[in-house]
Amino acid sequence: MEGEYVERRPPPALRPFVRRLQGYREYSSAPLRRRQAPVGSCTLILGFGPELRLVGPAGPSAPRSFLAGLHTAAVLTEFTGHQHGMQVDLTPIGAFVLLRRPGSDLADLVPTLDRLDPALAALPHRLADLPDWPTRFAALEGFLAERLLAEDRRLPDPEVAHAWNLLRRNAGGIAVSALAAETGWSRRHLLTRFRSQIGVAPKTAARVLRFERAARLVVGGEAPGTVAALCGYSDQAHLTREFRDLAGLPPRAFVQDMTAGSS
Repeated sequence: MEGEYVERRPPPALRPFVRRLQGYREYSSAPLRRRQAPVGSCTLILGFGPELRLVGPAGPSAPRSFLAGLHTAAVLTEFTGHQHGMQVDLTPIGAFVLLRRPGSDLADLVPTLDRLDPALAALPHRLADLPDWPTRFAALEGFLAERLLAEDRRLPDPEVAHAWNLLRRNAGGIAVSALAAETGWSRRHLLTRFRSQIGVAPKTAARVLRFERAARLVVGGEAPGTVAALCGYSDQAHLTREFRDLAGLPPRAFVQDMTAGSS
């Protein structure tokens, strides 16, 4: 497998909404399959080339450009030949504000861009026609900045944004009752508004964020027992169950799969 990957940190105004910008160009002569485990972000793929095969909670599909909302189970991607495009990792708040879509429309789904917004659907072609990565990054940042400042932008409830940011900073390690107390809302009202705008309930978001931290530590070489203690799982067996539920594999097999999929 051959590849070129270029990352750019979002400008300050976009950082509350965009975690990462990346350009990529890949080639694999044999089928290359990757496991995309749940993380606390939504992935916008702006494809310039062939379609990417996906299998996940939404079923099989083969889009060229799409948005993957917050997921609670792994998605398998596969391609043979060339892949070329750009990726934007959005926070759920970013998807709500920049793409004008409530999280409840996106969770565990991968809608194509023509189902979301005509301007968004036209963006991959516009970027593909540009001559190099710096020019593409500048155009992509400009597109997102315009949507951030547009008069018709959608803003989340401040209480929902605050609850999400608390969960993110604590890697899911904060109780829903504490979140409700922070917002001044009842637990029921927080659950309703949070799920509508973020896409999943606060408890589910906490579970995904805790798993994201645990997966990063396990892939980084920490022993599963140590990771279980660091991330607040009751024991290593609990950690293993969460890996099976969310990633489809136990920790050690997950690490092997990640290593194989990145080669």
